[in-house]
Amino acid sequence: MMKLAGLQMRSVGGDIAANLARIEGAAAEAAGKGATLMVTPELSITGYGAGALIAELAQPADGSIVVQLQRISRATGIAIIAGFAERDGDAVYNSAACVDGDEAPIVYRKSHLYGDYERALFTAAEPSTRLFEHGAVTCGMLICYDVEFPENVRRLALAGAEAVLVPTALPAGWSGNFITEHMIQTRAFENQVFVAYVNHCGSDAMFSFAGSSRIASPDGQILTRADSANESLLFAEIDPRAFAISRAENTYLRDLKGA
Repeated sequence: MMKLAGLQMRSVGGDIAANLARIEGAAAEAAGKGATLMVTPELSITGYGAGALIAELAQPADGSIVVQLQRISRATGIAIIAGFAERDGDAVYNSAACVDGDEAPIVYRKSHLYGDYERALFTAAEPSTRLFEHGAVTCGMLICYDVEFPENVRRLALAGAEAVLVPTALPAGWSGNFITEHMIQTRAFENQVFVAYVNHCGSDAMFSFAGSSRIASPDGQILTRADSANESLLFAEIDPRAFAISRAENTYLRDLKGA
């Protein structure tokens, strides 16, 4: 079991220092309220709408961005998942790093890029299964558009994930409303996993965001949610044992043909 926090935030486009400071403050608050892992949005450290500047801000997985995240994690005593632009040679990936004190960082690269904006900035990674244990809960990571493909969540669930943690930058609009109000809960239910979907709010120079971050449980219910407009720090207890009845009644993974 673990207490999970989700930071719905307004990132400042191109201002790494300001965004890290906001994450550090939230990490201290979340740890003070008993959380042991905090998820922040997609590209929360660079800002999603920083445009061509993202290529200049991109750093390798062992660069100063991740080193700073590790420092924050050690100082506050909480593990952190944060989105950043990762440079690997000539390629730039839309990535998320999970840091936990002095442990080696775990980096996930987004496999499904959304729209011309992302495709002009990033290289799409091959779909990957990045699992880690936290608080006796097996966790996997996806980023935003990845979760809209059921195959990605199913792959993680079949590999043993009990919680799927999703930094996102969902824009405002009718399709965003459908994703937050229906799809996230469905992904949780059809795979009998928790899904934490953590978004930006407000606007940057290029985009307006849907907010509406949420954490869904394996029975398809919403454990906690944010509104569409404001920064918010969400909390939920992630206890797979509490949903044993749901798993017993909804045996999709066990009954899947050809799995």
